Amino acid sequence: MENSTYPHPSMLRMIGFGEMTAVKYLYSIIAFVGYVMTILSNSAVITVVALHRGLQEPMYIFICALCVNGLYGSTAFFPSLIVNLLSEIQTVSYIGCLTQVFCIHTYMACEVTILAVMAFDRYVCICNPLRYNSIMSLTTVFKLVAAAWLYGILLFTIQFILTIRLPLCGSVIEKIYCDNWSVVKLSCINTAVNNIYGLFITVILVVLIPVLILVSYIQILRVCIKASEDTRAKALQTCTPHLITLINFATGVLCEILLHRFKSTILPYELRIVMSVQFLVVPPLLNPLTYGLKMKEIRVKIAQFLHPKRITAQSMNTRNVWAF
Repeated sequence: MENSTYPHPSMLRMIGFGEMTAVKYLYSIIAFVGYVMTILSNSAVITVVALHRGLQEPMYIFICALCVNGLYGSTAFFPSLIVNLLSEIQTVSYIGCLTQVFCIHTYMACEVTILAVMAFDRYVCICNPLRYNSIMSLTTVFKLVAAAWLYGILLFTIQFILTIRLPLCGSVIEKIYCDNWSVVKLSCINTAVNNIYGLFITVILVVLIPVLILVSYIQILRVCIKASEDTRAKALQTCTPHLITLINFATGVLCEILLHRFKSTILPYELRIVMSVQFLVVPPLLNPLTYGLKMKEIRVKIAQFLHPKRITAQSMNTRNVWAF
């Protein structure tokens, strides 16, 4: 009865673009370039790990999963953004909006769970090196990746079901993309259940899982303090990219939460836009660059993939030098 009394609007209007429409061609070019760079960088890491058996180890498989998730989140955001920038009126269908809501929020949830699994991998590697191969077998690794994806998707699916049951009275989204809270605010009925479960998800993804990651790194730090200088250097080399990724994504999510919980109109328009898209734009673009620059094995394999003849020639010259 509620749905018949308050039918869903067929189209939703996005008013978050504001001043961006004045220079829409510039922003659309920037968005297109960013999307292409994200696709190329993430695909390069995935391809290199998939093609080289020497890189099919737990750490690189988790990096691969992170890059796949980055492609998923970027594809949920950039195409819609570019289409709306080039349109005279920024609108999205109700079904299209819900699809974007589901994809963006499952991307967020899976990013956190994958980072948690990566922290566990580093903990086992550094704190239990002798048991690492037996604990982190390929079967276990693929189970952990599947669990990270399923847990993240299931966690938001419940929230999504609570959202699609809501009848909507409004049709205006105050952002440049659809997110769950923006849709919930358009509801005609009480949304207490949505708010309570939303708080529950926030506590798990923003508090509980990061605390578990922090605990694992405290244990890693304790081991490194007692270890040799060489061991500390190796631990730093493998843990630094993960920490950069974690801090970067956590910063973006925190910005998004602050925009929702506090009156955002007091902030400059440009700052609000940057804060609202940071977690969708920067992590997928930065993650492959971070791991590609920090992980020597990935860097070398990408160089071999891009310049096979040059690398082969260098290898032959090296062998000739040793031959003498």
